[in-house]
Amino acid sequence: MTGSAPLTAAEMVQRLRGELDEHMAVERQLLSARLAHAERLGDLGWAEWHLHSGESTWSEHAYAIFGRDPGEGPIGLRDLVGHVEPQDRALVDGLLRSVVDLAEPGQAEFRIRRRGEVRNVRAALDPVVNGGRHAVHGVIQDITSRRRAEQIASESRRQLLEVRERAAEQQGVSTALREAIIPRLGTSVDLPGARMEVRYVPAGLKDGLGGDWYDATTMPDGRVLLTIGDVSGHGLPAVTQMSRLRHALGGLAMTGEPPDKLLTWLNDLVMHRFEETTATAVVGHLDPLNRVFTWSQAGHPAPILVRGGSAVQLEPPAGVLLGATLSEKYERSAVRLREGDALLLFTDGLVERRDRDIDEGVALTLRAAATLRPQDGEAALDRLIRAVGGPNPEDDTCVLMIVLPG
Repeated sequence: MTGSAPLTAAEMVQRLRGELDEHMAVERQLLSARLAHAERLGDLGWAEWHLHSGESTWSEHAYAIFGRDPGEGPIGLRDLVGHVEPQDRALVDGLLRSVVDLAEPGQAEFRIRRRGEVRNVRAALDPVVNGGRHAVHGVIQDITSRRRAEQIASESRRQLLEVRERAAEQQGVSTALREAIIPRLGTSVDLPGARMEVRYVPAGLKDGLGGDWYDATTMPDGRVLLTIGDVSGHGLPAVTQMSRLRHALGGLAMTGEPPDKLLTWLNDLVMHRFEETTATAVVGHLDPLNRVFTWSQAGHPAPILVRGGSAVQLEPPAGVLLGATLSEKYERSAVRLREGDALLLFTDGLVERRDRDIDEGVALTLRAAATLRPQDGEAALDRLIRAVGGPNPEDDTCVLMIVLPG
């Protein structure tokens, strides 16, 4: 007789129970992974404090928000006030009294200091009674980035109002805005370890200003922030958004974060604060010590490297239009420059025309760039613009030439 004996009812129940336990274990692992991912995306964590036993439980990201080693264990509910900045301790103390003594849910925003840096935190606490056990459940979120973005936007609005007031006192709003927002157009700018030439040509050489902008700022660590961008549209609305973006990026850059992170923040700001706005940009750091240019782009033409009588367009890292989506990541790339190199950053007004394909415009630009004489300064950029077709009748053109002395 072959084959195994049939299972008894008890054995079948045991086997089914084992399969169910295994399935539930897998589901719990998946759920735990999903919750951890959600915590990281939302920069939030959860906590639970048992009032009678004094036991506390924190999620992994709650420790990260407070900059606390999990080996130290959670901060007790009564001890939470001591980890808050002095100006906000009365606020948190009032929240705890309301939740613990009055059994009323509440929330508060306060500041903590994490590894020497002040962070903005929001906590929502709820009293819970389960089987006679009294506890407080809490959700804690780090909202520092959001508050910084709001401060940057507020400062940008204030600066823009000041610019408008100055412009109203002069002959034309557009001319005044050009001088206030994008200074030193058509001039040479000395940078650490490099020289920059700037040329801005309004659409059709008409008086006015579109959404093109640039910036070159020496950072506290000695690196040079180089940016160029283009807000969609023309006229005062485009100028307004361009000014807000430029000032916002300048503020974000003071964090010292790499270009891909800066574009991620800037895109988040555009998506949530700048309604119906899209823009392109190149953001990079030039290190004068090792001559490395580290850069990222958001749907913008890649820079052109001019070296030894030849010109090539750099391979762009991934990056989508600002204001298009929050689901795509920005990447960064780097190129090491040499003595005598020139780096061209430009807006699409240089290469894109209604009567020709953009690839043709890029090819014309590469041929003209290969013959550049960087030592000629502004005249070199004027010849480049003429070789590519002259002033664009429908779009502004902004070109930066960064030259490393030979």
